[in-house]
Amino acid sequence: MKINAFADVSLRALMVLAAAPGDALLTTQNIADSVGTPYNHVSKAMAKLRSLGLIEVVRGRTGGSRLSTAGRRATVGQVLRQLDTRTDAAECVAPGGNCPLINECKLRSALSRAREAFYRELDSVVIADLPGSRQMVPVFGMIGLRPGL
Repeated sequence: MKINAFADVSLRALMVLAAAPGDALLTTQNIADSVGTPYNHVSKAMAKLRSLGLIEVVRGRTGGSRLSTAGRRATVGQVLRQLDTRTDAAECVAPGGNCPLINECKLRSALSRAREAFYRELDSVVIADLPGSRQMVPVFGMIGLRPGL
């Protein structure tokens, strides 16, 4: 199964925040630079992560974001369920018309069960456990920080 680009950026941002040293606040620009994604994409992801309570934001000149307690405990499966806006695993209902096989479709329900199995497998992966120190050293070096792992 493939996750959407928004979920990918959001998970990358959470990984960077999970590896941040101590109570360090990272700006959205720091995170965008760290994950190699345009600022406006990361900004939208950060707004969503904040609304989900996964990050805390401090406003002002010396402000930034950090992982919240809930964000440290969250699992990849939980986060992906909240970020996945698709109602169907297949394009059963499309702008150009609906699939004529939609009524009592067994494929549609099988794909939904498969998606939930994918998320269930990721329920054991905790966000705070994702980043590795060797992985984050060069990433934080780009923005002038040392990883907190």
